[in-house]
Amino acid sequence: MADVIILMGSKSDEEKVSPCVDVLKSLGVSYTITVSSAHRTPERTEQIVRDGEAAGAKVFVCAAGMAAHLAGAVAARTILPVIGIPVSSVALGGMDALFSTVQMPPGFPVATVALDKAGARNAAWLAAQILAVSDAGLRARLEAARAAMREDVEKAGAEISARYA
Repeated sequence: MADVIILMGSKSDEEKVSPCVDVLKSLGVSYTITVSSAHRTPERTEQIVRDGEAAGAKVFVCAAGMAAHLAGAVAARTILPVIGIPVSSVALGGMDALFSTVQMPPGFPVATVALDKAGARNAAWLAAQILAVSDAGLRARLEAARAAMREDVEKAGAEISARYA
């Protein structure tokens, strides 16, 4: 059973979404990843949601560009948390995907993160935080990861200060 199900609207989104997988792996969070389109394969998308819920999934992460309806299509079919990663395209530089992902009707929220790789990383962090509400071990791993980030910043600050002293 995977706690997080990651859906990409297209295989071409893989490079931009893969950092989500990297973060989930580093935190020991179980996941599955696949391709499904809100428009080209709506039945497949619905089946993935249905099967994921039945198997005990707890969070869906959806990445799509252009019209970017995938996260909304998933949110319409589940009450589980849905995180949307807008994927940039050539035509509008991702603004189309960002607006499509973030503008959801009341009652069908999608937690929207930044575009592309930065958003993919934060989607994983947010999914892990959602799961950590009921998983003390994951919470401890998140706290340790944040402590390491703080230490990295403090070390960099000391190095820069020393260089210019």
